[in-house]
Amino acid sequence: MKKNYNYTRRKLFLPEYGRHIQEMIDSLLLIEDRHERTRQAKAVIAVMGNLNSALRDSEDFKHKLWDHLFIMSDFKLDVDSPYPQPSRQELTLAPKKLPYSQSRVMFKHYGKYAERFVRAINERGASGASSNGMIDIGRYLRAQSFEFNNEHPHNDSIIRDMRLMAGGNIEVDLSGLVTLRSEYCKQPQRNHKRKGVTQQRNGRKMQRNTKPQQRTK
Repeated sequence: MKKNYNYTRRKLFLPEYGRHIQEMIDSLLLIEDRHERTRQAKAVIAVMGNLNSALRDSEDFKHKLWDHLFIMSDFKLDVDSPYPQPSRQELTLAPKKLPYSQSRVMFKHYGKYAERFVRAINERGASGASSNGMIDIGRYLRAQSFEFNNEHPHNDSIIRDMRLMAGGNIEVDLSGLVTLRSEYCKQPQRNHKRKGVTQQRNGRKMQRNTKPQQRTK
């Protein structure tokens, strides 16, 4: 008995419809009468719609079915369609290349948005809001530098980087940045203290449980 495997058959244009729908469309190409061919094509469209009954309520559902019919016929089917027949050139257009920005990031561990924030705040001038914004940016740069280098940077290096990102013209309140401390340095100390407390409590419990019981006379 000769076995008929799928890998020996021809490749389907739209595999989601199955091979039986493909054979129906192939049979439409053999019908010589145009009126009869159109009538049979509408019947095939109805069967294709039953396979995707969940999408019937969409507006362009019928239009998609007719486009799929022409695609599966390799654009050789000549019938009276209620919609314009698509061409092979329209469906094989190459997508346009996206214009990616080629801007250079000065400090990659800070990110490109940090540089934009520094320049935007510097353009506002020497006001109370801008000085507070610079302190917030310095706090953010300090945290990002700790995540990247796993050590706390010096405030002078943060100020130097901020001046480079702003183009050299920047006024930073040194007294405001000196008091900045990253939250990352506090968490290990707290965990260490808690761990020490829990170890002391566990040690006391062990001592209580290991006390020798007094013998009753």
